[in-house]
Amino acid sequence: MSSTIWSVDEHLDDILASIRPLEPIELQLPDAQGCVLVKDVVVEVALPPFDNSSMDGYAVRVADVEGASEEFPAVLTVIGDVAAGSAGLADGRVVGPGQAARIMTGAPLPPGAEAVVPVEWTDGGTGEGPAATMRAHSDAPEGATGEVRVHRPVTAGAHVREAGGDVKPGDLALAAGSVVGPAQIGLLAAIGCSTVVVRPRPRVVVLSTGSELVQPGEKLTAGQIYDSNSFALTAAARDAGAIAYRVGAVTDDAETLRAAIEDQLIRADIVVTTGGVSVGAYDVVKEALSSVGDEDEPGSGVEFRKLAMQPGKPQGFGSIGPDHTPLLALPGNPVSSYVSFELFVRPAIRALMGLDDVRRPTVRARLDADEALTSPEGRRQFLRGRYDAEEGTVKPVGGSGSHLIAALAQADALIVVDEDVVSVEPGTETDVILLR
Repeated sequence: MSSTIWSVDEHLDDILASIRPLEPIELQLPDAQGCVLVKDVVVEVALPPFDNSSMDGYAVRVADVEGASEEFPAVLTVIGDVAAGSAGLADGRVVGPGQAARIMTGAPLPPGAEAVVPVEWTDGGTGEGPAATMRAHSDAPEGATGEVRVHRPVTAGAHVREAGGDVKPGDLALAAGSVVGPAQIGLLAAIGCSTVVVRPRPRVVVLSTGSELVQPGEKLTAGQIYDSNSFALTAAARDAGAIAYRVGAVTDDAETLRAAIEDQLIRADIVVTTGGVSVGAYDVVKEALSSVGDEDEPGSGVEFRKLAMQPGKPQGFGSIGPDHTPLLALPGNPVSSYVSFELFVRPAIRALMGLDDVRRPTVRARLDADEALTSPEGRRQFLRGRYDAEEGTVKPVGGSGSHLIAALAQADALIVVDEDVVSVEPGTETDVILLR
């Protein structure tokens, strides 16, 4: 382990300087969810592609229903039906003076019509009197009179979705760098795109180390604890946008750990280990990683460092194997590993995705506490907290211990105390990293 003390920023900058975004691939829309677009997507087909009705009702000319009321309805001749998916009125007929066409939601506005009267503003084409007693459109009988009574006027374009009203040919639908989510997939499908060119979601392999670790659901014996880190970090990797694989706990044996990591390299764009990076006698991660993968490959290897931070002082970073797969070795204490993930692994994942903004958002907030927060000089401290956006305050949750995972579960932010600050009084503004 290097004797040099690295700052948080130096360590992160070193990680990001070595990360290259994954190579673009073309994917079908369902497979592109969560990926980042590499190219701009330009609209080729207008959305909607034609003028269509936003309501079930009657397509009419504005002049024919001007002044219509309950007492004096406009009586129009129904010349046919226009269903969704149809090309319009049969035989290319046009809505002329005194005429109307019964129309369904999404159906094309027939020639001659200028607006749509909702069926609720009519007698439903049954000839049965005022709008208050009308039938629903789908209930109109086959023996309708061929006339419809309209009880309200409309303006031109009323209840009509104009062609190109959403996007027009040549418009930018989605810019390169956009994350493809459900709404984006909907837009792409609506404008006729079946595939997109994206950077794939990074594959992250998470391993926890320690002979004392057992899986949840198993019975604990003396000296054992449940493996929580691999579950938390795998979930965090997925939350960051990755495809995550949880390997689980590996015993404190260098050869076993080395073999486990080498087995995972085939499906890893980045490897994350937790535990075994400090200076203890049984910390085998450093020993295992000294020769993992292709040890003859120039530029590979993992360096173990001390960082000027709390929690998370011991860290490891480097690349392993013939593909120079990035590996981040995190501390084993639950809070230390999670904080380290947020500060270092999440940005690395986002960089692999090709995103420009890889860090969690940071805001300024006033400390809401009963007493001052203390911090060791020369270390940047990250305390768990709950952020109140409305009040602009942050309240500490739990203490500073790196094992207090219950407090971490209640937190939605990290309170940052800089290296040159040893005390933060209540009401003082400080940086806050938002976790949600």
